[in-house]
Amino acid sequence: MIRFENKQQPKLLILYASYGEGHLQVARAIRDAMEERGNYRTVMVDLMAESHPWLNEVTRRFYLKSYTHMPSLYGWMYDFTRPMKHDSLFGGLLHSFGRDKIRRILAAERPDAVVHTFPSFALPELKKRTGYHPPSYAIITDFDLHRRWVHPSIDRYYVATEDLKKELTLLGIPGSSVQVSGIPLKRGFRAIAPSAELFVRYKLRPDKPVVLIMAGAQGVMPDVEQICGGLLQDANVQVALVCGHNRLLKDSISEQFQHHTGAARLHVYGFVEQIHELMALSDCLITKPGGVTLSEAIAAELPIFTYRPVPGQEKQNALYLASKGAASIANHPLELTEQILKLIGDPLRLTSRRLSTQRLQASQSAADGIILDILSNLDIMERASNI
Repeated sequence: MIRFENKQQPKLLILYASYGEGHLQVARAIRDAMEERGNYRTVMVDLMAESHPWLNEVTRRFYLKSYTHMPSLYGWMYDFTRPMKHDSLFGGLLHSFGRDKIRRILAAERPDAVVHTFPSFALPELKKRTGYHPPSYAIITDFDLHRRWVHPSIDRYYVATEDLKKELTLLGIPGSSVQVSGIPLKRGFRAIAPSAELFVRYKLRPDKPVVLIMAGAQGVMPDVEQICGGLLQDANVQVALVCGHNRLLKDSISEQFQHHTGAARLHVYGFVEQIHELMALSDCLITKPGGVTLSEAIAAELPIFTYRPVPGQEKQNALYLASKGAASIANHPLELTEQILKLIGDPLRLTSRRLSTQRLQASQSAADGIILDILSNLDIMERASNI
């Protein structure tokens, strides 16, 4: 593992946004990968929140409300802006937010490189005006490409799939500027084998298939009660429901299905830090199709089921994985239950789905690969400047 002498440590500036958890999780994964190499000079900035706090709060609330209560409106906005170019009137406006703030941050921090985990490119816009900015990198956090990510001043893109790389090159981005890295996952996440110790830890039985349900961070997955009830009608199925920080959902499900929790067939968890352990014990996953969660499932080679994906990037993520044979999409609890029971009851079908998921794996450690690539580029640039 490459480690740094203190006097030689490069500084990274990571720009993210608080619209959903994925952008922040990816930013933390990159920071943690640097720290594992002895570099503690990474600076993380929520650019919109720090430069326009009031506007950030209003737009963030609108995003969350439209995402959970008006998904059709959110989907329409996503599709309407999807072909938007960086130099269009609206694209230029979006990339202008935070320009003054980033100018001050550059002067104060003097970073060696800037990493974007959200497509707000105030920094590349400055290059047009000042002729200078440190090298800029963008990590696309979904399996779908929104045109807002495309900007000629980004030096390198890190993407989840070869298909995303092809899309970028068709839009004029040189292939040498796009690396298929996978989406970075948090420190500690790794694909592991199930063990007797893990089954005991999570109070699951190794002789019955486990369906893992992750209700999601942005609101609750709809119809969780009906989904649990439908699956539990099969006496051979165990359900592991992860409610995250939603205490209300956890208490409601536990009370409603107390006869099943008593029979040890429904297991309700709050926030699970070591989610890779539960994934290792599971036969399939029901989830909202956010880019990071899907990447975790892919790393765990876990067949994926998405339920009523919200229009926008999540629906596009689900459609993409479905086209690769790694995910199924359902819009009704009965349809979902039938899909799952059909899969876990057929070993050949289950193996085929796991293989389809395995083929989507871009990297065992996306964060490490990205960091090594950035540091190598910085080293090349430094040597060139010394010639």
